Amino acid sequence: MGGRLMATVRRIRPQEAGYGRKKFVARGTYKGEPYTVRFGDPDMEIRRDDPKRRRAFRDRMGCDDPGPPNRARYWSCKFWSDTPVSELLKR
Repeated sequence: MGGRLMATVRRIRPQEAGYGRKKFVARGTYKGEPYTVRFGDPDMEIRRDDPKRRRAFRDRMGCDDPGPPNRARYWSCKFWSDTPVSELLKR
């Protein structure tokens, strides 16, 4: 591959956690290592319908460069994007 390391990412769709202290869980592999990320407060509603709140959250979390998919910030930024949460959970 010309001396370049290619990051192999295999993601399984995020799911509702169903129990515990987090709202969602995402599992998959990143660079050959399996990961499990739990994120989201189960007692809070995602209020991303308001454009001001969405913009404020994405600015605060630095969603322009959310980092690798084995981090909670990546998935939180994805859930606060324009794509509906129901669509993200279907994939």
